[in-house]
Amino acid sequence: MSGAAPGRIVVRDRVTQKVTEAVAASIIGVDRDQVSATVSGSRGALGVQLRSPFPVPPLDDTAAIAAAGPVLDRAAEVQTDVAHRLAEILGRKVLRVDVTITGAVTPTRRRVQ
Repeated sequence: MSGAAPGRIVVRDRVTQKVTEAVAASIIGVDRDQVSATVSGSRGALGVQLRSPFPVPPLDDTAAIAAAGPVLDRAAEVQTDVAHRLAEILGRKVLRVDVTITGAVTPTRRRVQ
């Protein structure tokens, strides 16, 4: 006995898009409203297109810049991480993740009191 009730499950495209945007924002390190995603599917697999700014360290912090690594390497990590996380959450194979970097954002500095 599998425990599943008879019937079918339908996940609307809008839900898949919002989940994708939330996952990508979390992985990239920006607010969810800064990420836009287009998700397409065929034969049970997904293709994802992401548009987002990327966080960069303050330009006067040379140690943070060196530690952050090249943007293209970070974008490649985002592709892999988003594909794996979406596959876990949605239960569908992710064939492709395209990332378009739309700008740069720096974290806000907080004053120590």
